[in-house]
Amino acid sequence: MGWIIGIIILVAIGIAVAGIYNNMVTLRNRIDNAWQNIDTQLQRRNDLIPNLVETVKGYAAHEKEALGAVVSARNAAVSASSPDDKIAADNVLSGALRQLFAVAEAYPDLKANANFAQLQSSLEDTENKISYARQSYNDCVLNYNNAIQTFPGNIFAGVFQFKERSGFEAAEAAREAPKVKF
Repeated sequence: MGWIIGIIILVAIGIAVAGIYNNMVTLRNRIDNAWQNIDTQLQRRNDLIPNLVETVKGYAAHEKEALGAVVSARNAAVSASSPDDKIAADNVLSGALRQLFAVAEAYPDLKANANFAQLQSSLEDTENKISYARQSYNDCVLNYNNAIQTFPGNIFAGVFQFKERSGFEAAEAAREAPKVKF
């Protein structure tokens, strides 16, 4: 009779460990999926930027500094490979785009251009989707990190090599209003 109780206890422990492991895998996969959603929106934005730059060039060719910053930031964002590099490049690109739109405010003809208005609207829509995707990603990261840092998950996280993940944080430049030169 004692050995039956022992087997039941071992099976219960095995089921509990499997449940904890499966939960951690599920949470890790949700992070990866949320990252893929962000990556898709970042690519969409990167695809829109060359058209935006060309449109702005026609009206504000002498704004080479703002245009160059956007092109350079876009190239860095496209070439970034790891999530951390993409996060950093995305923060720089967001700041450069804010600066470009601030510069565009000084050109009424540009603001009235239908192509510019459509691109600006598409970029704003994409930025909203990126913002939502970042929030979702950060929620997934929070749930995962909580699971691997709290008992009993913290015991098994080390055994199964689950590592803490970091979420998106607002860049310092994103906390400031863009500076417009006239």
